Amino acid sequence: MADTKREIERKFEFSKAKSARRGVPDLTGTAAIAAVSDQGTVDLDAVYYDTPDQRLAADGLTLRRRTGGADEGWHLKLPVSPGVRDEIGAALSDTVPPALAALVRSRVRGAGLRPQVRLLSSRKVSHLLDAGGALLAELSTDAVVAERGDTTAAWTEVEVELADGVDPELLDAVEQTFRKAGLKVSDAPSKLARALAETAAEPPARPGGGGPEGTAGAHVLAYLTEQRDALVAQDPAVRRNLPDSVHQMRVATRRLRSAFKTYRKVLDREATDPLGDELRWLAAELGVDRDQEVLMERLQAHLAELPRTLLTGPVRSRLRTWNSSRRSGSRRRALAALDSDRYVTLLNTLDALLDAPPLLDGATEPPRKVLPKAVLRDYARLATRIDGALALEEGHERDLALHEARKAAKRVRYAAESAVPELGKPAKHLAKAVKKVQTLLGDHQDSVVARDALRGLAAQATAAGEPAFTWGLLYGREEALAERRERELPEIWAKVSAPALRTALK
Repeated sequence: MADTKREIERKFEFSKAKSARRGVPDLTGTAAIAAVSDQGTVDLDAVYYDTPDQRLAADGLTLRRRTGGADEGWHLKLPVSPGVRDEIGAALSDTVPPALAALVRSRVRGAGLRPQVRLLSSRKVSHLLDAGGALLAELSTDAVVAERGDTTAAWTEVEVELADGVDPELLDAVEQTFRKAGLKVSDAPSKLARALAETAAEPPARPGGGGPEGTAGAHVLAYLTEQRDALVAQDPAVRRNLPDSVHQMRVATRRLRSAFKTYRKVLDREATDPLGDELRWLAAELGVDRDQEVLMERLQAHLAELPRTLLTGPVRSRLRTWNSSRRSGSRRRALAALDSDRYVTLLNTLDALLDAPPLLDGATEPPRKVLPKAVLRDYARLATRIDGALALEEGHERDLALHEARKAAKRVRYAAESAVPELGKPAKHLAKAVKKVQTLLGDHQDSVVARDALRGLAAQATAAGEPAFTWGLLYGREEALAERRERELPEIWAKVSAPALRTALK
């Protein structure tokens, strides 16, 4: 697979026939543009692939096979933000490259990819240069013909794509110059989107089964749909090993599972519990990699805090070796889960539930009647777990109880955050307060996990004839940190459990 390219661009179209006849204005003198260098014209032939129901287009993705030009081959474009996409390339071949097919698997599943639209473009290219001759952006004027079956459409499009490292404000300056010359920002985010619109083949709207607008059912289903979309969107990021992607995908699975339990008066748990079990499986498979990443970052940070005189033996190299052996296996495990039939079945089952949700009587109630009760039920569960943990003596049993309290705090936080669109600031304030408890208990649990790892590292060092002093020192620091978090918990919980936070929800 070729390198990924971050594409920052803006597309324009002529607003009137008169301005189209005048053509693209000279950009020399616009912002830092000191010269415009003509690069000639190239003919491009691109065939865009998608599922028959256009799942990629519906999510703003494009997959094409293009010939002509310096970068001919396969290109998959993944949206990052408006006007920003990641383009991932692969060598020209007759079929979709497996590496690109994997990146769209969470959308395509078993539907298959087929040619949908062909775009023929005559592209006039110019380079926008600064005073030193460095490339600022590429200016392209495309005469496009779209073919879809027996239907065709034609238009002219102007595109400005920034070179690497160039300030996006240059696009604002270009837009201002273009506006004066009769060009406007294109309504379509991509050539494919415009081709589908102009050949009457736009992606169909997704079905929704949340009940009448303004009901608890509609609110809950909208939230679940948002989390489903986040889970699907993070799949290619996890496969590309992007920072924080595994964490974000796990968060989506947790929010879905929590919502199934929180809103058990809205959705039938006989239908949601089996799906919740599958989401737990997925989170666990992903968690092996994410948990190792978090643990490694923690141990590295603690090592960095120690004076050099306290680093005895090859501690850094041992830590790297230990992490590499564990991380390689955990990474393979996460990818194996995403490549499995079980994962595709999970996604399809989740879609089916959202399309035809198992609604209960509570789904027809107003959100302001259902949501506060659901959030407060979760809060009561958290209070029971906190009180139970604090009543235990220090040790293993208390560690386990505090971990369960942490999971309960996370559920309350997710419930409160899901209710913010309806309940506003009271729900937002409760979520923020509970997050402090979750963070403290999370740090405590991370210390428990770190101490177990440090015992293992000390044993490995001893077996290899290396000093174990540094590992023991880190163990002691972790133990002291956990004790400090336990001492802090009662004071933080007293603030979070203040009645005013809960009464404001009612």
